[in-house]
Amino acid sequence: MEKIRVAVIDDHDMVRKGLLAYLITEPTIRIVGEGSSGKAAIELAKKEKPDVILMDLLMEDGTGIDATREIIKFHPTCKIIIITSYYDDEQVFPAIEAGAYSYLLKTARAEDIIRAIEKAVRNEPVIEPKVASKMMDRFRSPSKLPHESLTDREMDVLMCLGDGLTNQEISEALFIGVKTVKTHVSNILSKLEVADRTQAAIYANRHGVLRKK
Repeated sequence: MEKIRVAVIDDHDMVRKGLLAYLITEPTIRIVGEGSSGKAAIELAKKEKPDVILMDLLMEDGTGIDATREIIKFHPTCKIIIITSYYDDEQVFPAIEAGAYSYLLKTARAEDIIRAIEKAVRNEPVIEPKVASKMMDRFRSPSKLPHESLTDREMDVLMCLGDGLTNQEISEALFIGVKTVKTHVSNILSKLEVADRTQAAIYANRHGVLRKK
C-alpha cells in the first residue's frame, strides 16, 4: 500500500520533533517535510504536495489559518489537520472556514493523531469533542450579521481597521502584540468573508462599527 505523505508544521521545536519522532516509526506514513511557520507550510505544500499536513495555529511569519486558506487554494485535496492548544471561538471557526479538515488538541494521544491521519485519507474528518460541541452550538444559534460573531477583542480590532490603522498602530492602541493583531485580522477577514483589510474597513464603516475617539 502506498504510504501517506505527511508534513508537520509547528513553531515549537520540541512539539514538532516529538511528532516527527513518533510518525517516522509508522509503516503507513512517509514524512515529506517539516516547518516552523505559515510561510514554510505554503512553500512545502507547493513543492511536496503532501496528502496530510499537521498544522499548528499561532506561529510567526503567517498563522496556520492563513496558511491553510492559501494551501487549499492550490492543493484542494490536501487534508490539513489542525493540532493546537486552542479551542476557543477565535481559533476554531476561522480554521474550519479556511479549509481545515480535522481539529485536534495537543493533549491528544499519539495514537489518536495517527488515527486522524489515516482517517483523513479515507475522507473521514476527526474533530476534538470540545470543538465539535462549539460547532453544534453555533449551528443551533439564530442567524446573525457577520460581525456579530466576532469576539470583543476582534470587534476592537475591526473598529481600528475602520479607522485605517496599521497593525503596529492597532498594537499600540490596544496594548497587544503585533503577532496577536495579525491573528485577529486573519480571523476577522474569515468571519466577515472579505478578501483584505480594506474590505474589512469598508464593512466596518458600512455597518457603523466605529471606534470611540
